[in-house]
Amino acid sequence: MTSAGKAESQGSDGALAGAPAARRLYREVASSPAAPRRAVVVGPGGSGKSVLLGALGALYEAAGVAVRREVPGPDEEFAPDVALLVDDAHQLDDASLERVRAWSAAPEARVVLAHRPWPRSGVLASLAAEFGTGRGPVVLGPLDRPGVAARANLLLGERPTAELVDLVAEQTGGLPDLVDRLLVGLRDERALDRLGSASEPPPAVIRQLGYEIDAQPVAVRELLLGRTIGAPLDPEVLARLLEVAPAAVGDLLDRAAATGLMAPDGAVVPLVRHALQRTVPASHRVVLQRRLAEIQLDAGGSVLGAARGLIGSGATGTRVAAAFERAGDEALRECMPVAADLFDAAVDAGAPPLELAARRAEAAMLVGDLDAALRRADQVLAEPDAVDGEATRRAVAVAAAVLAHRGMLSRSAELYRWFATRPSGGPSLLAVPALIGIGALDEAREVLEAASGGPGRPPTVLAGAEALLARGIHDTIAGTPTAALSALTRAAVLLEASGRAALLPDTPAALAALVAIHCGELDVAQSVLGQAVAAELGGRVVAARHLLLQALVAMHRGASAQARSLLQSASDAGRLEPRDELLAAALEVGLARRAGDLAGLLTGWRRAREAIVRHPVDLYSLQPLGELVVGAARLNEQGWVQPYLDEAEALLDRLGNPPLWAVALHWSGLQAAIGSDAGAVAQRHAAALDAMAPTSRYATAVATAGREWLRSLSGDVDAEAVEAAARGLHAAGLSWEGGRLASQAAIRCRDRRSMNALLGCARALQGGNEQAPAPAPAESGRVAAPARRTTKVPEQRPAASAIGSISGREREVAELVLSGLTYKQIGEQLFISAKTVENHVARMRQRLGSGSRGELFAHLRMLVGEGGATQSQSSPQS
Repeated sequence: MTSAGKAESQGSDGALAGAPAARRLYREVASSPAAPRRAVVVGPGGSGKSVLLGALGALYEAAGVAVRREVPGPDEEFAPDVALLVDDAHQLDDASLERVRAWSAAPEARVVLAHRPWPRSGVLASLAAEFGTGRGPVVLGPLDRPGVAARANLLLGERPTAELVDLVAEQTGGLPDLVDRLLVGLRDERALDRLGSASEPPPAVIRQLGYEIDAQPVAVRELLLGRTIGAPLDPEVLARLLEVAPAAVGDLLDRAAATGLMAPDGAVVPLVRHALQRTVPASHRVVLQRRLAEIQLDAGGSVLGAARGLIGSGATGTRVAAAFERAGDEALRECMPVAADLFDAAVDAGAPPLELAARRAEAAMLVGDLDAALRRADQVLAEPDAVDGEATRRAVAVAAAVLAHRGMLSRSAELYRWFATRPSGGPSLLAVPALIGIGALDEAREVLEAASGGPGRPPTVLAGAEALLARGIHDTIAGTPTAALSALTRAAVLLEASGRAALLPDTPAALAALVAIHCGELDVAQSVLGQAVAAELGGRVVAARHLLLQALVAMHRGASAQARSLLQSASDAGRLEPRDELLAAALEVGLARRAGDLAGLLTGWRRAREAIVRHPVDLYSLQPLGELVVGAARLNEQGWVQPYLDEAEALLDRLGNPPLWAVALHWSGLQAAIGSDAGAVAQRHAAALDAMAPTSRYATAVATAGREWLRSLSGDVDAEAVEAAARGLHAAGLSWEGGRLASQAAIRCRDRRSMNALLGCARALQGGNEQAPAPAPAESGRVAAPARRTTKVPEQRPAASAIGSISGREREVAELVLSGLTYKQIGEQLFISAKTVENHVARMRQRLGSGSRGELFAHLRMLVGEGGATQSQSSPQS
């Protein structure tokens, strides 16, 4: 390879990696270094102009062409064997540029001229135009992602990760000089393995940039700092902030952009922002931020950016307090969590606390601080005459929402009633869900009538959502399920657009999901909840509620693993408020019951007892209450939940027993009565379901299933009718219950063919689920496992040698026997008959050589333990 060829390879693959425009010019020169050439290279500082000229110089020298970098003198003659490479041409005076023009006029001249976009004199502009005739300038700018990747590959010696490329491109704006600095800094500090969007740039890089920023003219430094703290590109604002004439602002922006530290659109490069925040004295930043806030305050513009920078600075005074207040209002309108900090800062700066209390309460709701929200709302409610009507309205909405989250819906309704009597108040549509939730239907209708007949609020998106929410809840009582779901889902969509849902007693998405679950429309429930979670509807305060309702949908579908995962995610978010805790406890009980996990059921029940005490019964808690009613029957704890069940039935009576809400409670009551052998109670619930059967597909399904269940328990099994009822439950979203009905009827069949058909139906209904139906409550025939501490394990261990001869089904039976289940319960769990379970146990006893029942259980424990299974070691009693 020739010397020029070696230079070409080194320059092209090294210094110019990732810069296609520079490499094209380089290749042109490399192909014919002796040819005449006039080229102009333009780009901001750090774009690689000097690097390109250096590479071209090496290339010319390798080809035997002398390189000159100084502008020719006034009387100097042209030298044909020289390449003239002029850098920083924007700094040359007109006379020097004219001498470059004269030199380049020679036919055999080789001249490359590099300059920044600013300043650009008339002579430089005309010279650049001449040089670019027929080819245009070589424009250097930011690297794209492949360009950044190429630089990283060169400097790190390995292919970079996508995460590294994205981080470097974002932080540097793609400016080649900054790309190289950051990559080298990360490499030298061995920080490549701990990247993250929140990672601090290497301190050495920040110090280097700090020195470079200090070297800039004062006006450029101040402009960079001003843009960093949030100053807009408005010339009037920048002129006052930087104390320059408005006409000079445009020129100053061009000057700053030409340095490469600011993008052409006026945005400061993120890495430069870091350097400014770390290297500029805090006192100077605060002065500039305060000045900007006051300028924006006077101009009526946004003060949010400047005020955010002043948080924690200690700045005080009337003007600063006003700026914080204005910024807090901006943030609150956009549902930004920083609103709470801004209002706190306003009070610290001297703003009257009571005037801001209602807004601070709403801001606290945005960040999920319900204690602070309720405390500040109460400050307003304690002195309503000291604030305006809007502050009182906001405080009522906040307090009512917090109380609803904490299970005190009657107190929420009381607040709305009080506000309606105030001179500055009036009926609020938000009262409708609260009033209906406690059974005050007539009052709710009066509010709806007053709201529809009065002048009303401006037709904002939020007002429309509140109206749909109120109408949708009313339709669950006096309308149709379809109308109710339509109104509630439309309200949820409207609130997704506005982003404001924190002040509602409950979100439209949550209420729509509850209504859909009560109707058996699980797909609708999942859809509306999925959209709410994705849009973060209602913010942090309702995030757990949406997850818990998703878990409830999953549990009804029989997807127990998914339900447990969602329940865990909701619990991980922090302490649950009483309304959410009740639902979480009910889910824990329901999942344990469906899995036949008696130990888990007992644990969940302890949690549920505490949760139900803290949450009075309301319309929207009937789903968790129903789960607890059935769980209580499994544990013979009916007396504990009966008062709450009585309250629920009284609430439904006050509302006229609306089928949409009443069916699910009667279905749960029927399940509980069947489990506790309360025949009369079961017949009462079945009769109620029959009466409501014509009202919906869901009501028809559970009423039919209830009849067949009771018939089966009495020994009258119609296999075809049971299968139809079980499939009806599955279609109505009650997959687990459908499988359980089929399996319980199967074990009562006298006809073996019918029994097998029903067991096959049960398997089919449970085919997509993780769990088989849970066992029924304790009945006769329990295999009592003796307590482990009294069991003497035989010295010989036949069980160990028999492990290989035990089938998979027998191992399942062994584990369930050790958990204390009856043959009948084990049969329901495994979809086999009780007789088959008994035969499995007999064969295992014979094969294991167990001489007594105690030895059988000892051998089974050894077998299960050596097989790696984990089961209860005691015999729990029902």
